Amino acid sequence: MTQAATGASAAPTPVQWREDLIRALVDFRGRLTPDAPLGPRTWFRVGGAAELLVQPADARDLALALRHIPLEVPVRVLGACSNTIIRDGGIDGVVIRLGRGFADIAHDGNGLIAGAACLDMTVAEHAATCGLAGMEFLAGIPGALGGAVSMNAGAYGSDISNILDWVEIITRDGEALRLPGGALKFSYRHALVPQGAVVVRTRLCGQPSNGTAIRERIAQIRAAREAAQPVRARTGGSTFRNPAPDISDRKAWELIDAAGCRGLTLGGAQVSEKHCNFLLNTGAATAAELEELGERVRARVREHTGVTLEWEIRRIGRPAAHPPEQPPDKETPGKETTA
Repeated sequence: MTQAATGASAAPTPVQWREDLIRALVDFRGRLTPDAPLGPRTWFRVGGAAELLVQPADARDLALALRHIPLEVPVRVLGACSNTIIRDGGIDGVVIRLGRGFADIAHDGNGLIAGAACLDMTVAEHAATCGLAGMEFLAGIPGALGGAVSMNAGAYGSDISNILDWVEIITRDGEALRLPGGALKFSYRHALVPQGAVVVRTRLCGQPSNGTAIRERIAQIRAAREAAQPVRARTGGSTFRNPAPDISDRKAWELIDAAGCRGLTLGGAQVSEKHCNFLLNTGAATAAELEELGERVRARVREHTGVTLEWEIRRIGRPAAHPPEQPPDKETPGKETTA
């Protein structure tokens, strides 16, 4: 998963700001990498470079960096990049990536205190070890906890809003705050994280239960996910949100399937035959091909059903300066599946 975009909308000044920032962060203990390739860090394995990649050692390091980044320079936080397409032209400004200093998990009474870089699966397994039920659904969500909080990620009948006690953030001006879960005003796949803030730590609530039963539920979720989704492919999770009930009583995959999009291809991008709400990089796709294929799916669904699907996968960054001409999409015979 990726946290929300931050920073001002004004275009950054030439690379002078980057050189000035690197010089100013003399006490920074993490890593600063100009022109850092981002594609290899994403599940889709596509995308350009970050103008400056900032990898803080801990929350204090992050606060230091945010205080020094000029307000006119855009800031973007990336997590595990499990639901993100980074465009081929890369990302202007600063990209923040949280690492080991944000990956601690501790048992705390009837809950867990977990850092934003913890993988969702790791949190679910740790909860089982502590005999805490209610977090099993996280085993069905790829990505990291910070991104899960920022988009109220959910699966298998629950979501983050049901378990979040509090969240700690670092604001755009470097201030550390702790907010109660209710302050994020959760809705479907949305959380109101203060603009410019970075989620760094959370407390999640569980219910004391039998650890063996919790592990069995996690195993069931993992098996169901593997049976229904292309988990071993270069993909990014659910591409489109399910429509609200007052718009359609069918899920996104059902609408996509009804519009004849299962197996549809564009260059190296493909709509999964196993679960047609997943896009795949079959080996040589560009970000432009993946995004354009998604838009063609949306157009077909709209034409066939009247429903306009909303993207769940985030598309960020700049297109390539001269993207290749897009070929017509091709039909691929689909296999009989249930999603």
